[in-house]
Amino acid sequence: MPYTDAVVHEIQRVTDIVPLGVPHTVIRDTQFRGYLLPKGTDIFPLLGSALRDPKYFSDPENFNPGHFLDENGRFKKNEAFVPFSSGKRVCLGEAMARMELFLYFTTLLQNFSLKSPLHPKDIDVSPKMSGFGNIPPVYQLSMLPRCPWASAASL
Repeated sequence: MPYTDAVVHEIQRVTDIVPLGVPHTVIRDTQFRGYLLPKGTDIFPLLGSALRDPKYFSDPENFNPGHFLDENGRFKKNEAFVPFSSGKRVCLGEAMARMELFLYFTTLLQNFSLKSPLHPKDIDVSPKMSGFGNIPPVYQLSMLPRCPWASAASL
């Protein structure tokens, strides 16, 4: 199950559906990367930049569940994984969303064999840009039941 959890996290990292965080206002003069941000300045955190930071993710442009596995194959947290934002403004539904993503994904994998009509190297996983968010591309996928006594007609 650690590998499955790592796959779900890596899907969220690569897809990055909402790369722009909730706007904030600086409450006191703040130095950030050599710049002065005066009190009252509105800032827009770019969460997507953390999800692709090579300091935290080796080869950040490619899908690799190993970003979330330690040397023993156990799941490891990564402080740059912030698809639900962070701090006081973290999404209140984060725990439920993570649980549901894991349960949905594992249930599909337990009950179906998944097959694409395209060769894996021909599948484009690049999200489509749309305003402040990214839209995952459309895929074609065949789902074949795993249980031998069930037929496609009975589903």
